[in-house]
Amino acid sequence: MLYLIIFLLFIICLILFFINLIFGKKDNLDREKMSSFECGFISISSSRLPFSIHFYLIGILFLIFDMEIIFLLPMMILLNYLNLFEWMYISFIIIIILYLGLEFEKKEGSLKWIF
Repeated sequence: MLYLIIFLLFIICLILFFINLIFGKKDNLDREKMSSFECGFISISSSRLPFSIHFYLIGILFLIFDMEIIFLLPMMILLNYLNLFEWMYISFIIIIILYLGLEFEKKEGSLKWIF
């Protein structure tokens, strides 16, 4: 039964892939579309252009809130092993830590995009 499901999923993926090949938009790719675009400046001309620290800070902020998913989604599984109050206590601590991190970022000024 499992092999049948895997086979059907593989067939569906192949069908969707070939539908995309048939009906997908085909453009002639020029040099600018094929070049890399890093953090708001073109990297071909010079590698010594000023780098905006806001891209870095938003990336770090994204990683912090991505950790929320890593910690809170397995908490749903722990709900089977813990009682409701223990689960809510642990989740509350994680959310408070994330909120304090957000307030620190706001106080530091990392979320302001004014140059």
